[in-house]
Formats: sequence, structure tokens, C-alpha cells
Amino acid sequence: MRLKFVPPLMPTLVEKPPEGEGWIHEVKFDGYRSQMIIDAGGVRIFTRRGVDWTAKYRDLVKAAGELKLESAIIDGEIIVTNEAGLSDFAALRKAITRRQHDLYFVAFDLLHLNGHDLRDMPLEDRRQILVGMIPTGGRIQFSQALQGDAKSIFHLIDQAGLEGMVSKRRDSRYRSGPSTNSLKAKCYAVGEFELLGVEREAGKPAFALMGEIGTRKYVGSAFINSSREIRERLWKRVQEHAGPAPKGMKRPATQWVKPGLIGRVKHLRGEEDLRHASLQDFRERLEALCGELGCAPCALACCSSQRPSI
Repeated sequence: MRLKFVPPLMPTLVEKPPEGEGWIHEVKFDGYRSQMIIDAGGVRIFTRRGVDWTAKYRDLVKAAGELKLESAIIDGEIIVTNEAGLSDFAALRKAITRRQHDLYFVAFDLLHLNGHDLRDMPLEDRRQILVGMIPTGGRIQFSQALQGDAKSIFHLIDQAGLEGMVSKRRDSRYRSGPSTNSLKAKCYAVGEFELLGVEREAGKPAFALMGEIGTRKYVGSAFINSSREIRERLWKRVQEHAGPAPKGMKRPATQWVKPGLIGRVKHLRGEEDLRHASLQDFRERLEALCGELGCAPCALACCSSQRPSI
């Protein structure tokens, strides 16, 4: 009889990791949450939504077969690492189709083993069994617990450029769906995006609608919480650059702008689109500024040093 996919336990997003001895802290990897099922019929790998992606992970399926287990359900993350040893989501997509040998499965929980349902066991016990099953140095790795207090661990994770950390209650049982027994605290990154428009409604916060630089593909909105002076200058510049809405976009109370304004945005690290984002500053793209001044775009120091910083 084949084992069935188990909907995963999903951590709750929090601003800060929990303190105290009752928690296990792990790195939050930037990859695809996946479930590995091993039974008499072979190895299968599912996405977090239960889609069978076994055919996409040939090397990992082979590595799982070498574990010599009768049956198991393992919860984990499929990742690719960059030169610095950090999980790289952009590289992951390419590796799935072109470089299978770069894929790793990082295991962090064990739901089933050799005919036994382990979900009612405390997390700490499940992980103790799991670590003993996984040999070192292979394509399947164990997610080690991080030592130290939560605040210090989070600081080091942020400094290392990692996505964040996950904290789990040591004595918790495994239950599918959203859970407060598992908490994720994510780090922030700062990046530049093209300003598509500003959404303002009376009595509500104002938001900057942002897109990829060059393509203007919408990636999300950023809360405008900068100083009053910057907000007023931004609105003045938006009115001066008023333009049509990007193709396919319809948003109420939005003043759209022509290409040329670049926003500096603080946002959660490791997300495909902007989340918990805020606009920190903005500037005009050099090419647009040169066009207004009537000169050819250039890379001279005088231009780069005299860009408007608003």
C-alpha cells in the first residue's frame, strides 16, 4: 500500500523569533518546500501543495533510494547553494531543468518511518530519529539546530544574508496547516525597483506600486512611510511624470507615472514579490534625467554624483 501525501505544517510569520529554552531554531532556506515519500513503490517527491514533481528531481530520487528505508515521509526543502554556500532561489529554477547535480534536499522533520506514524511524537524525538537516518556529505542533508539565544542567532543570520530563521517548539506534535508551534522570522533586504504609480485614498496609507527596472513588471506595493518632506517631493515628481497605466493594471485612486523614477525599497528577503515593503527613498533614472536636460546619457562622474537624491 502506498503512503499518501500529508499536507505540511505551515509556520506563522512573526517580527522577532521567540526567546526561551523551549524552542529549536533552524535556518530558513530559500527553496521549494517539499515532501519526500519512500515506500514499496519507490521514491516520490511532492511540492508543498501536493503536486507530484518526482520526474523533476531524478538525482534526489536516486539519493533517497540509497537510504535503504522500508518506508518514510520526510518534510524538507529543496535548495541550490551559491558560491558563498547560501541557498539561491534564482539558481534553483535553472538547476531543476539544467543542473540536477546541484540540487539538495534539506530534511527537517520525519512524519512516518517503517510503518509507524510519528506525528504524535515530540518534534525533538522525531528529529533525533531523522538525523540518524541521513549520512553526511550526500544530496540529502539534515537541517541542524542553531546553538545560542534567539536574538543572537537572528542577528548572525541577517548579517550572513540568509532569508531568515524558523523556530519550533521542542515538544510539539506535527499537525497539518498553519501553526503557532512553528514561527518564521524573516530578514529584510533593500533593493531598487521602478515606480509605476502612487495609490492614495483619503484616510488611508499611501502606497508606491513598484515594478522590475526595465520590464516594469509589477512586483508589489511599498508603504510610503518616509518623512513628510520626502512624501511631498515624491507626489510633486509623480504629478510631473504622470503617464498611462501599465498594460493590464487597474487600481483605484492611483496616479500612474512614466518610466524614469526609481525607488529604494526595504522588503522581506527571499520573497518572489514585495512583502512587508516600505519606500525608503527615490531618484530619477540617469537616462531620464539626461533626456530632460537635453544631453546624451553618459557614465561620467559629474552626472552620477549630481543625480537628484530626494
